[in-house]
Amino acid sequence: MQFKQVGKQQQNQQLNMTQNLSQAISMLEFNSEEVLAFVEDKALGNPLIEVVRPSSDFKESLEAGRRLGGAGAGAEEFDRFSQLPEKQQSLLEYLVEQIYMNYRDTPIRQKILYLVEFIDSNGYLSIDLDEAVASNGGAFMEYLDALTLLQQLEPAGVGARNLQECLMLQTERDQHAPAIAYLILEEDFQLFADRKWAEIAKDYQVELKDIQAVSDYVVKLSPNPGADFGGSMAQVSYPDIRVLFEEGEINVYSTKFGAPELIFQESYLQEMSQYQDQEVETYLTDKQQEFEWLQNSLSYRNETILKVGLQIVERQKEFFKETTRVLKPLTLKEVAEAIGVHESTVSRAVNGKYLETAFGVFELKHFFSTKLASSDEGVDQSADQAQQAIQDIIEKETKTKPLSDQKIVTLLEEQGIAVSRRTVAKYRDVLGIPSSSQRKRFE
Repeated sequence: MQFKQVGKQQQNQQLNMTQNLSQAISMLEFNSEEVLAFVEDKALGNPLIEVVRPSSDFKESLEAGRRLGGAGAGAEEFDRFSQLPEKQQSLLEYLVEQIYMNYRDTPIRQKILYLVEFIDSNGYLSIDLDEAVASNGGAFMEYLDALTLLQQLEPAGVGARNLQECLMLQTERDQHAPAIAYLILEEDFQLFADRKWAEIAKDYQVELKDIQAVSDYVVKLSPNPGADFGGSMAQVSYPDIRVLFEEGEINVYSTKFGAPELIFQESYLQEMSQYQDQEVETYLTDKQQEFEWLQNSLSYRNETILKVGLQIVERQKEFFKETTRVLKPLTLKEVAEAIGVHESTVSRAVNGKYLETAFGVFELKHFFSTKLASSDEGVDQSADQAQQAIQDIIEKETKTKPLSDQKIVTLLEEQGIAVSRRTVAKYRDVLGIPSSSQRKRFE
């Protein structure tokens, strides 16, 4: 009987170790918000755990991180980028506010208020006027008048039913728009979009450079006039690591955003231990072990993320020092070997974790870039470097005679970067750069 009891205890211990190891792995994968939710859920079922939420104040959130290059900077240096987004006014709220401010209480205003409920997040009207008449009652002309008044509100272009109308609404109220811009958008939108400019120039008896001026104007208009407005709350991403480059030194810190403080309730343990009851004693032992494993899991998570962050900063120093922000080739495997863990561990550590700098917030996986073949033996090039090179080449091209993708391939080879024409086209798309025919300008 005693042997069976010991064997059962060993099985339970092995089961607990397996469960706790799984917990540590899961917590590594969690982002800071998920970690907080997880430990608070654990605390609800464990009277020995008190959770102290991490402070949003930067100075209180910093932990001493390892440094690259020398002494660390003071926390006050980070104050300028430690503010979190505040509540934003939604597009719907902004439009309703204008409606009540500008239009009297009439049946038309009621129609405007009805239509505004069908303005999507981009600022477009998502209901057909005939459908509005059928579902809400009233005359078609009332809804047409209501839409006309709605389209006079800010932002310019709101209430449009398609891209063409959106651009026309913005052009119509702009006194600085090219004289023929509105007419071209209204009468020859498809020809203009297809860049059949010679045909348009002939019809309007203008030069190609005049159509070019219209194009230069139109591309500056907003295709999504509602995009600058938020919902009820802006999305907040809490950084796990902060990096500062100053006076030739790169300083790396971990934060406490993803490390809520766990306080062990010793007084509760002492109080309950007074009861000489085996079940109570077993319960308290289990809950104490749960506290210890939870704390160890938190420490493992934060130490692993910091180690990965240090490797990223060490291997991508130029990204933090130079204004070009070009990344070197870096793989998960390389970082895993450097810190002595499995590649899957690094993958979990970078997914959904953020690094904050003075020039922006980046997800850790942003810093991993694939290697490309190079025509220079022994020199590795990253996809990021190739994209930067393509962008530089196109920026320097003659705008009236843009370079073909094949010509760009040749110029890249001269820089020691070997890529195919298809790859150049793909990277152009990633960078948002149009084809050579679309880049051609008429001066």
